[in-house]
Amino acid sequence: MRVTEFDFELPEELIALHPAEPRDSARLLLVDPRQGLTDLHIPDLRDLLRAGDVLVVNDTRVLPAELRGVRIRGENRSTVSFNLHKRVDAHTWRAFARPAKRLALLDELELGNGDADPLRARVAGKGDTGEITLEFVLGGAQLDEAIKSHGAMPLPPYIGAKRDIEERDKVDYQTVYAAEDGAVAAPTAGLHFTEKLLQDLSDQGVSIERVTLHVGAGTFLPMKAEDTDDHVMHSEWGEIDQATAERIRARREAGGRVVAVGTTSLRLLETASRATGTLQPFVGDTDIFITPGFRFHTVDVLMTNFHLPKSTLFMLVSAFSGLEVMKNAYAHAIREGYRFYSYGDGSLLLRAERDDE
Repeated sequence: MRVTEFDFELPEELIALHPAEPRDSARLLLVDPRQGLTDLHIPDLRDLLRAGDVLVVNDTRVLPAELRGVRIRGENRSTVSFNLHKRVDAHTWRAFARPAKRLALLDELELGNGDADPLRARVAGKGDTGEITLEFVLGGAQLDEAIKSHGAMPLPPYIGAKRDIEERDKVDYQTVYAAEDGAVAAPTAGLHFTEKLLQDLSDQGVSIERVTLHVGAGTFLPMKAEDTDDHVMHSEWGEIDQATAERIRARREAGGRVVAVGTTSLRLLETASRATGTLQPFVGDTDIFITPGFRFHTVDVLMTNFHLPKSTLFMLVSAFSGLEVMKNAYAHAIREGYRFYSYGDGSLLLRAERDDE
């Protein structure tokens, strides 16, 4: 499909620079391909979800993966910054560098804005598009703790271009159930949940299951291809263990709906369902690219924020509920002043039925 089919005009003032306070006070647009649109708020999930449903959340934890420091080459020093986006192994990350042209293979780096004990690394690889491979002296859990100490929250570029990173972002840009270190971008649909809302849903019979997909900075990369067939999707690491897969499968077989919180949860669930048509345990990288015509095997309902024009995420929601349905939903959201992107309002999408279902 032509990428221009997924374009729309978005007023810049609708880009949310801070989240709603409290986080579950945000608006929620219910999108039902059969019944139309309903304007609600996040707490209305108590009425929209029912006993027997299973809510699947992504428990990845965002690392403060924006690192600034100096490149050392003999006596010469230059300031550089990096956004880590994918872990390679215990000592190594891939990153986007600014400015990449200042860097060469084996350059030594001291990261941490002049800290007395900087995080040391070297350039172990350099790609054609500005992607850098960083090899750190520290590794494993020690490296994770050092990144937390020296790094800043990697806000999405459409927020970072409009304001500085603030201390409150350390809390605002993290879900209340974040547990597994490794993401460099938040699974933002989950930012709307409070512990009380989750407890209320559990009390009324909604099962809450955790999966892990470490969101990479590639999620922010613009589409460069003119046709979706020519796009190369970034890969991200995820895991669904056997016990979790069995519990989700059992709920669905008993008539409950699988409600994915965020496109990351959906992408992982559908990746783990592709081989057999039913959900299986999964661990590894996924580069699944979902566009209209995709056959969904597991997810019945998707909770997600409002996405960029011509983005892979808008393509995904269009595949889930229908392209014309989502164009109408976004036009309605713009008219009604919904807040867009990572810190914006939410939507609850029901899956469109296929002709062969």
